[in-house]
Amino acid sequence: MSEKAIVVYSGGMDSFTVLNTAIKEGLEVHAISFNYGQKHSKELVVAAQVCRDLGVSHKVVDITAINSLMANSSLTGEADIPEGHYQDNNMKSTVVPNRNMILLSMAIAYAVNLEASKVYYGAHSGDHHIYPDCRPEFVAAMNAVSLIANYQAVDIVTPFLQASKGDILNAGLQMGLDYRHTWTCYNGREKSCGKCGACIERLEAFAEQGQIDPLIYEA
Repeated sequence: MSEKAIVVYSGGMDSFTVLNTAIKEGLEVHAISFNYGQKHSKELVVAAQVCRDLGVSHKVVDITAINSLMANSSLTGEADIPEGHYQDNNMKSTVVPNRNMILLSMAIAYAVNLEASKVYYGAHSGDHHIYPDCRPEFVAAMNAVSLIANYQAVDIVTPFLQASKGDILNAGLQMGLDYRHTWTCYNGREKSCGKCGACIERLEAFAEQGQIDPLIYEA
């Protein structure tokens, strides 16, 4: 019987690559996605379709009841999504307070319930500047807690923690992944905006790899 693993799966290109990495490692993968009131909830639709296509168990958890606790973020509140690069100070408005601690805690509980030994998530070096809950020190601390919080120890696995977005894309391309089946834009419109930090970083990753992003953009 294969070892079980939970993958925190947003539907974006990072978690898409992580999901497929875990599958290729021979693990019995169970994907979990969260609706926390994000404007770009289109990512959940994309995630569900990918899991159906792959035949992967997929649970979508509605935690929108806590949205009012995190409404100061432009991803969950009334403020407009900022435009520009992640290095720009205005991108701090996209930080959702305590998001990864909340999501990982629930993923760990799911892992214990299914007797899975690992929880995978897609933190990477491009997020370190703007998102504290994607930094190595957060991952190390969260993993230390995860190993002692239950009778069953659960490892938090971040295969791309020190990798760039371009590195992640390259790994996925080497696996033959099709990134049409992902959603990155922070605006949940029909097409990607091409101007938010998430879009800019994605486009730069494709350019770095000498590839054309298969998604359609407004601009």
